Amino acid sequence: MKIEKIKVFFAKKIVKILLIVIVIALVGFFASSFLMKDKQLILKNSLSVIGSVSRFLPIPADEKKELEVVNKIVSELTMNDEKVRTFLILLQNNTELRPGGGFLGQYAIVQIKNGNVVSTKVEDANLLDQRIEAKIPTPYPFERMIQLKNWKFRDSNFSPDFPTNVEKAKYFFRLAGGNSKQFDGVIAVNSQVFDNLFTLTGPITVPGYAGEFNSENASRRLEEIVEKAYIMNPELDTQNRKAILKTMAPIIMQKLLTLGNIAKIADLFHNEMKNRNVMLNFTDQNLQQAVASVHWDGTVPKEWDGDYLMAVDANMGALKTDYYMRREMNYDVDFTQEKPTVTLNIKYKNIAPYGDWRTSDYHAYLRVYAPQSATFVSSHMVSHISSDDEFGKTYFGFKVDVVMGTEVDGQIVYTLPDSITSDNYKLLIQKQSGAGNVPVTVHVKMKDGKQYSQQQTLLSDLNLQYNNQ
Repeated sequence: MKIEKIKVFFAKKIVKILLIVIVIALVGFFASSFLMKDKQLILKNSLSVIGSVSRFLPIPADEKKELEVVNKIVSELTMNDEKVRTFLILLQNNTELRPGGGFLGQYAIVQIKNGNVVSTKVEDANLLDQRIEAKIPTPYPFERMIQLKNWKFRDSNFSPDFPTNVEKAKYFFRLAGGNSKQFDGVIAVNSQVFDNLFTLTGPITVPGYAGEFNSENASRRLEEIVEKAYIMNPELDTQNRKAILKTMAPIIMQKLLTLGNIAKIADLFHNEMKNRNVMLNFTDQNLQQAVASVHWDGTVPKEWDGDYLMAVDANMGALKTDYYMRREMNYDVDFTQEKPTVTLNIKYKNIAPYGDWRTSDYHAYLRVYAPQSATFVSSHMVSHISSDDEFGKTYFGFKVDVVMGTEVDGQIVYTLPDSITSDNYKLLIQKQSGAGNVPVTVHVKMKDGKQYSQQQTLLSDLNLQYNNQ
């Protein structure tokens, strides 16, 4: 069977699982209560034969594994067993970057029975938070940087590790009076997915609204229509401010669900899961292990024994300015020093032309995760304010400020533990969910003076190995 045909089967499977996420993401980023009339979003035919046949096909091993994982998930979700499966969907706006992807402004609860969507609920996160009476202290640096004392659901994704954020979101859901045990799974979706959908549909117009929506402006134009006027004038009636979504959603769905788009949708969501714009978590351990095996679970690996880097930003009171932020990283490792020494340069560029209701100077809390027992030496252009250990790593926390129209070249120097040597050196660089594409240059100077360089764009996690034998 030709590989193109297999990719189409793979595409259909991806569509079955994630098409509902497309719709919920579309309406949910802006808190619509729109309910699709057509609830047949997950097809009943699971094409389960492809999972077993794939073992004999001439396709890469990792793609075979992904096919089998997709089949396993789809088979579970489309099972005709009268069981209601309930999912919590976290809708994250990555133009206001948070460690787990983006500001958690809305959430959805979706119920599936016999492969059909039988119920959806979308709500603003702040409405859920209003039902929380417990006073939970915020993590550092919320109180110091934005004077926020009480930790709630909307800020629950403060970890770069998605399973940690899942448990914290469930915790606050319980504090608000909800039953978190009802959830069979949790899915996080960044707002970038919404824009990326328009690369498939092409530009669209919505009757009654001027101009077009495209991959460059879709989320921001929609944000202007449903939010700007009401932020600037709180006296306006908000009852029908999201009426556009009821008209827009069917137009997008009709354009997406064409025969020519099926494989493209699969490729899109395959990439979105690889780069952590979509992350999956299941209570069923078999499903969770399957998702983890193809790295769609958003986990920070605790058992990694090589060198490690993850730069994690948290937008602290800078509105939606991450839309205008550009980042670059240079990672230099020198094994000729008394202790292996890392010099990490991170360039932040704020290309915003001016400030407005959603744009400002950039203020962020940066955590740089390194191997456990790494030792901080110095920093330049970023203020070192905290250090701690978690996930088998040591992190260093910094305050970052970037004025509009300027750039900051931050430098962080630290030493690696003695367990990291130049012999068979390996480096894992993990991408923060929602951070966009970050150019990375790695330069390694070995103990014998040999040097190696690598330039990549951090689209997803990057695993580099240098055999110095």
